[in-house]
Amino acid sequence: MDEVLKPNVDSARIESVLHQLDPDVDRPAHVIATEGLNLHFGSKSILSGVNMDFTRGTITALIGPTGSGKSTFLRTLNRMNDRVVGFRHEGDVRLDGCSIWDPGEDLLTLRRRVGMLFQRPNPFPMSIKDNVVSGVRAHRIAKGKQLDVVAEIRLREVGLWDAVKDRLGDSPYRLSGGQQQLLCLARALAVGPEVLLLDEPTSALDPLSTESVEELLRRLTPALSLIVVTHNLGQARRVSDVTMFFHDGRLVEYGPTDQVFERPRESDTARYVNGLMG
Repeated sequence: MDEVLKPNVDSARIESVLHQLDPDVDRPAHVIATEGLNLHFGSKSILSGVNMDFTRGTITALIGPTGSGKSTFLRTLNRMNDRVVGFRHEGDVRLDGCSIWDPGEDLLTLRRRVGMLFQRPNPFPMSIKDNVVSGVRAHRIAKGKQLDVVAEIRLREVGLWDAVKDRLGDSPYRLSGGQQQLLCLARALAVGPEVLLLDEPTSALDPLSTESVEELLRRLTPALSLIVVTHNLGQARRVSDVTMFFHDGRLVEYGPTDQVFERPRESDTARYVNGLMG
């Protein structure tokens, strides 16, 4: 490449390369909204009556005991539950004001706009570079030498470029667990999502890798909106602007993270954030 890309690549260049939307277009303040959302598996109710607006460009943490419905809720936001046997929903989820279940909604386009990072790294069985640009190829966002640019931009963005620039053709399975998760994050970012869903993204990582991922998540806003499921209450406090507390199949409380942790309105919230509930 003729130009050496710096770690903090200009966002306008990224948008040009990836054909993203004009940042000056007037868009709703709330990127995702749920309206009377009820979630079920068969006859079992998982969550009921969730009404929530997610402000564009912020980080929202979803906290609560195991089995409270956090991950089911998260996976509903880009329809990852649709093919799970017995799953059904009532109510709606709106992305930029449009229902994600609208008959005209293209599922691949939805999942490009609302990306996901899972609990454990899941690199594809292909080279490091091909992992990063796999979605870009599938969506025909870029081609040829543009793919090299996209790969470098995104690997630099997640802080992985220096470690892999001389072995882009190698298997990703030779990377450490933390590096694999960063690679998966680069892959998710490469298609230019508006929202990124993260399900316990650091639970399988060591403390140093966790710190790196958390720093990166903070840098991704306000360009992206992040929704993060975490059992790590310290992490929720460190990275999020808004916190949602789920318990016993319902959204108990939500608000600014400092308020939820320091001045919770509900007794169940207070018990959970103070370590009195498992």
